[in-house]
Amino acid sequence: MMTLKHILVATDFSEASRAALDRADTLASAFDARLHLLHVVDEPFHESWAGYTPAGAFANLLERLQGEARRHLEDEASRIGISAERIVLATTWGDPGDEILKYANSHGIDLIVCGTRGRRGWNHFAMGSVAARVVRLARCPVLTLRADIGHVRAAA
Repeated sequence: MMTLKHILVATDFSEASRAALDRADTLASAFDARLHLLHVVDEPFHESWAGYTPAGAFANLLERLQGEARRHLEDEASRIGISAERIVLATTWGDPGDEILKYANSHGIDLIVCGTRGRRGWNHFAMGSVAARVVRLARCPVLTLRADIGHVRAAA
């Protein structure tokens, strides 16, 4: 039987992420597991303006974006009513797929839960998919959810 002690929810604050958090909260309650809620501020270096921003201003921008994300995480934790002892709120910045995998590996995560928009064809090719990358490369099982149709997919 699978035991879950640490469940990671990667959120971008979308409806799919909200569905993932709701499902992960149910699982965390059932397994008496700690829930890790992570938001990755997308790496701004791919933006053309990033190369022209003074280092101090750039650091301040990242700090502000992570602070806003932290407030959103606190709101989500309040929405589901989880106790402070059972949840870990975390923000970082960088490539979302890489940072989710790095967090999972360094915190002993037993299950990653993330939402997906269910893009297919050209949109998936052009936009990529953080969830697909996490499913391919994670060392632990990954549960993906599409909020639009309530569809659940599991990958081991």
